[in-house]
Amino acid sequence: MTQFHNGARLRLERPGGGEPLTLRLSVNARARRLSVRIDARAGEAVVVAPSLRTLPQAVDFARTRALWIAERLTARPQTTPLSPGQEILLAGRAVRLEATGAAAAARLVDTDAGPVLRAGGDGEAFSRRVLNWLRAEARRRLTDRTEVHRAALGQAPVRVSITDSRTRWGSCSPHNRSIRYSWRVVMAPEAVLDYLAAHEVAHLVHADHSPAYWSVVERLIGDHRPHRRWLRSHGAALHAVG
Repeated sequence: MTQFHNGARLRLERPGGGEPLTLRLSVNARARRLSVRIDARAGEAVVVAPSLRTLPQAVDFARTRALWIAERLTARPQTTPLSPGQEILLAGRAVRLEATGAAAAARLVDTDAGPVLRAGGDGEAFSRRVLNWLRAEARRRLTDRTEVHRAALGQAPVRVSITDSRTRWGSCSPHNRSIRYSWRVVMAPEAVLDYLAAHEVAHLVHADHSPAYWSVVERLIGDHRPHRRWLRSHGAALHAVG
């Protein structure tokens, strides 16, 4: 019998032939069911199971979704490097990237043609400066909204960190009072970013995704469903940036 472990990668026959599909196995104790999602940046499907014991069932489930996986991987946006002239989103609004011609840190400037994010350097140096600005902006906005929701629930302070996770928009560790966010959510509309902060802060009260947990999220921001749908619909495009 095949032994599966967390983080393992398997090859799955692609319906109709062609390059096999890659499955990455993931165990998440907070998951309430078997699921499959697409990691657009890595170009693979992530198979999630609540426990090691249920990984074989998760793999079997993924096999039944092979056609869906193949279609989603084919349709995923291609990774776009951060370069001058490119447009990215910031709080749901289009922002143009512009090179200054000098070794300067990135800064946001309002122009007659709309907001512009200017940075110095060429190639990787330009991309790094833009990314540093985006990460700092994500930290500022997410820390602010985390504090608002934390105070609303009467919770003790937490430590906020910013990552480039390919698998989660955020994660909360109640035992060590820490919350981690993907910087990429700074590109989403402000209401979606606020939802994510509320989502993670609510895990300080309930570590699961039970009805009691979702009632806490709803108490903080109201109807959360449109924001979840936005991330499902646009998440792949955000992960393709950079």
